[in-house]
Amino acid sequence: MSQPEPLPCSAEWIRLPSTLSEQRSISPDEMFDLPIRRYDGAVYLVSSPQDRERALADIRTESVVGFDTETRPAFRKGESYLPCLAQVATARAVYLFQLQQQDFSAEMRELLASERVAKAGVALANDLRGLKKLIEFDARSIVDLDRVARHHGFKQPGVRNLAGLLLGFRIPKGTKTSNWAARQLSPQQILYAATDAWACRELYLRFCELRLV
Repeated sequence: MSQPEPLPCSAEWIRLPSTLSEQRSISPDEMFDLPIRRYDGAVYLVSSPQDRERALADIRTESVVGFDTETRPAFRKGESYLPCLAQVATARAVYLFQLQQQDFSAEMRELLASERVAKAGVALANDLRGLKKLIEFDARSIVDLDRVARHHGFKQPGVRNLAGLLLGFRIPKGTKTSNWAARQLSPQQILYAATDAWACRELYLRFCELRLV
């Protein structure tokens, strides 16, 4: 999957501290000392036709969104599940698509195939591989933050390590292994999912500010 051409860094994107450590790794003690941060903006569970229209209208205005998926955890050998949730973060909100509850093929296909909207996330090859079992699509303008980080010498890729190094805060691990297939997500699940997508977008903006993408 090719990465998109670098997108222009609008001044309104750059909301992060201007200081940057030259570190390319972070110790557990250094991570523990960082302040905890979670997403505190608007989150929408996409359900009704009006929800879909609002989400797509917002996404279409963006040059980059944070993108992530969640899958019900498997604990036995040979056990696997399809993605249950797709999270899309814009500058204004995070939209959660419960893939096992409704057919969001059209929305996901439009987003993932868009060349104009970059999709920034961590280990996106795994997310897209799972989504292809649910939806047919051609992925364009995919930015794998792990790959970008490794290319620039970061020793510990992953959204939490990169957030600690480049954004200066710690994201709790929280409810990663919870049941993402549940019809009704808990407030903790919603916050966890929204935070990951939001952090991916913030990391892309940070990379953009530093001219690493």
